[in-house]
Amino acid sequence: MDGTMFNNMMIHHRAWQKKLSELGLELTLEEVKRDIHGVNEEIIKRLFGDRFNEAERRQIAWDKEAAYREIYADKIKLLPGLQAFLDQAKELKIPMGIGTAAPKENAEFAIEALELDTYFKTVVHSDMVQRGKPDPQVFEMVSTDLDIPLTESLVFEDSPTGAKAAANGVSKSVILTTTHTPEEFETIGNIQHFMQDYEQVELADVGKGWFELRF
Repeated sequence: MDGTMFNNMMIHHRAWQKKLSELGLELTLEEVKRDIHGVNEEIIKRLFGDRFNEAERRQIAWDKEAAYREIYADKIKLLPGLQAFLDQAKELKIPMGIGTAAPKENAEFAIEALELDTYFKTVVHSDMVQRGKPDPQVFEMVSTDLDIPLTESLVFEDSPTGAKAAANGVSKSVILTTTHTPEEFETIGNIQHFMQDYEQVELADVGKGWFELRF
């Protein structure tokens, strides 16, 4: 969702940078970009060890995401070309789901703001998983809900961690370069294509229930 449907990762990075600074940890934007990935509570545990208990980690994560939603409320918009892409996929009756490291509140915030609920059969967010990316659990749950094997699915991602999760689930992926450069994905398998947005891509029905992307 973040970075693949919206070009919002810089807002997340700024919100993290501000919250971590309040907690006494000063990170540059490059360090935030490199080190902040996965489920929020796991991030806080990774950065601070046992300094905070589970309830405190949950509150820190809540505060950070509330700040993000406040900043992004009047700026939220889909990546260029994505609305037409979703419309085409819906017309072709392609089952779609969202698997995101974002918490429930962020997922609902985006879906409601842009009226996306009719496009997606399922939304799996961080509150529903036990293991964050690069573990493929979030994609496996989406796959189960859609009743489509991961090996027959295509994952859209923007981060190396997410691309690894797709590869670990033996799913092919397309990478949106909103956050990272193609060079940062060199060691990751199953990547089919890199693109900046959805302007130059369309779906094609190739028969027998199969579809392909054309760039």
